[in-house]
Amino acid sequence: MKVAVIGGGPSGIIASGFASSRGLDVTLFERNNKLGKKLYITGKGRCNITNNSPIDDFFDKVITNSSFLYSSFYSFTNEDIMNLIESYGVKLKVERGNRVFPLSDKSSDVIKAFEKFLKDRGVKVKFNTRITNIEYEEGKFLLISDTGNEGIFDKLIISTGGVTYPTTGSTGDGYRFAKKFGHSIIPLKPSLVPVEIKEEWVKSLMGLSLKNVTLKAYVNGKKVHEEFGEMLFSHYGISGPIVLSMSNVINKYDKNNINLKIDLKPALPIEKLDQRILRDFELYKNKHIKNGLSKLLPQKIIPVIINIASVDEAKQINQITKEERRRIVETIKGLPLTFKKFRPIEEAIVTSGGVSTKEIDPSTMESKIVPGLFFTGEVIDVDALTGGYNLQIAYSTGYLAGMNV
Repeated sequence: MKVAVIGGGPSGIIASGFASSRGLDVTLFERNNKLGKKLYITGKGRCNITNNSPIDDFFDKVITNSSFLYSSFYSFTNEDIMNLIESYGVKLKVERGNRVFPLSDKSSDVIKAFEKFLKDRGVKVKFNTRITNIEYEEGKFLLISDTGNEGIFDKLIISTGGVTYPTTGSTGDGYRFAKKFGHSIIPLKPSLVPVEIKEEWVKSLMGLSLKNVTLKAYVNGKKVHEEFGEMLFSHYGISGPIVLSMSNVINKYDKNNINLKIDLKPALPIEKLDQRILRDFELYKNKHIKNGLSKLLPQKIIPVIINIASVDEAKQINQITKEERRRIVETIKGLPLTFKKFRPIEEAIVTSGGVSTKEIDPSTMESKIVPGLFFTGEVIDVDALTGGYNLQIAYSTGYLAGMNV
């Protein structure tokens, strides 16, 4: 039986290898000149392969349609992918948040392992081949590329990814194919994406990195989510791990009603923060207010805090009133940001939305509409937080498709 797999990313690689291991004649079509181009940039080029948390915990990290992944996650676990990669000589390590990386910190080592995996399984790989059209007749799939007819196949696995990072080849072809076959596409949204902020002062903080802060999201004044960790200011707004994770949650809400707050000192309750500031003020009582906060906050953000708290930065510390000090404390505990919009979906790490899970068999990844058609990875309407969870979705769904095609 002849099987075609479109897309040489992580889900397509795993699907191809396991389908071929069952004795099927598998051809993997990749539009780039090498496999896993998007894998090269995951984990800042180090490849955050998966997460080492218990597989039961993964479901809490999946934001969209977690129950759909029950069979996938348990059929091919994080331990399974780690064992597979290590079997090709790539040593792994576990870092903060249970994130798994190659010991070498080189994503290219992971790619090489996958290349050997496909070679060992006898998968035929056709590079520089973009599938542009698919015809379906009498239960067979005719694939047409930008260079001509690629042949007729008995089964088809679509592993084309989403629309993020289009330079890696993720340009939404899979959604177009799915629509042609009668599938519903849940509207696409950016997930794990930086956020643009309305306030002009964020530009003055460009490049400032904050650690151990809490970012809180409010919709119509009600807190809906918070994240603790690192973030970064840019010329357009905010980015960094906790911002990306936050975006995955708030992209479900009306963007016109979203506001954010940063607690710059989450470990200090308001009373203790006030006492700390009082001690610092005593040390610098004859200096300007900006000097009195220099031991507590990054120098770059102090003028912003003073301005938002409506305190004259020319004032000396011994002239600061109790009310002004209260406003400074409140601003440090809740620096307000007005949500403007998400950065373009092309800049997102993951695409939220895609082929409706209601139209895919969760135990096989086969279409409920077209027999012999399978979907894997990001093209499906599933997405998760950062930390290796989205890549595990790719491997696990790819495995199920490969074993059931």
